[in-house]
Amino acid sequence: MKRHSDPGAIPPEDRGAVCAIGNFDGVHLGHRATIDLARGIAEAEGAPLGVVTFEPHPRTYFAPDGPDFRLMTADARARRLASIDVERLYELPFGEALATQTPEAFARDVLAGQLGIAHAVIGADFRFGARRAGDAEALAALGRAHGFGVTTAPIVSLGAGGEVSSTAIREALTRGDPRAAAAMLGHLHRIEGEVIHGEKRGRTLGYPTANMALDGLHLPRFGVYAVRVDVLDGPHAGRHAGAASLGVRPHYGGGDAPNLETFLLDFDGDLYGARLSVGLQDYLRPEAAFDSEAAFLDQMAEDCAEARRRLA
Repeated sequence: MKRHSDPGAIPPEDRGAVCAIGNFDGVHLGHRATIDLARGIAEAEGAPLGVVTFEPHPRTYFAPDGPDFRLMTADARARRLASIDVERLYELPFGEALATQTPEAFARDVLAGQLGIAHAVIGADFRFGARRAGDAEALAALGRAHGFGVTTAPIVSLGAGGEVSSTAIREALTRGDPRAAAAMLGHLHRIEGEVIHGEKRGRTLGYPTANMALDGLHLPRFGVYAVRVDVLDGPHAGRHAGAASLGVRPHYGGGDAPNLETFLLDFDGDLYGARLSVGLQDYLRPEAAFDSEAAFLDQMAEDCAEARRRLA
């Protein structure tokens, strides 16, 4: 996949794509339906399949002091899109220029002018331009005026489970229901990042953990999870089962910035500096403080045994 972050420098060979347009936070089933609709059009027209998205997420620009909300980082999103055979990724820098641009200028100058798209596929609730003034109908009219087609993808629902959306996925994660989130995502909710140095308590206790920061990401319910871990690079690259603690470590006083500490079952090796993708499969229990280190260790042993059972 070719990844572009400067829309003013798109080479001729990367123009003319059929593009799904949106934020694609989580790349959930609704996003997949939009992308698959674009895929069918691209194959029929003999054009590359592209995705047009925004970085940072517009919500970060409009509500900079709001709570962290992203389901995935830009790199994790790019990796997920590459895994489903998207050929071109156009990450439009979102700031004042895009936020104040009229719908017509966005269609004319960005989509037709800079990217040279052949066709746009959008969700039914897509809005664009200053004050979200443009909608699907407006984009279709602008596409006709500026030489690209527009198709609107239907909203995806899970029957009685309701509409698939990034908001609904965040709500499922907040209540500690990663399986409900996975049903909407079409894959496990994954937290990706580099393994950083922690306080190394786990190593002294016989449970060395890979520590990852959660900066900028929506925080699932704090507690212990059964997880499926992909080590993405380095000498230990591969897949592993594990148990992970997400939160602020109340047994050691809490109060720190939340992080993710993952213990890989049946693994021995140094993961510092490696990139991990930790998939939350099952919520096992809330965080807790214990009366003694022995009680804490007993619970960790139970957590690992339960994780192993859930992941078998």
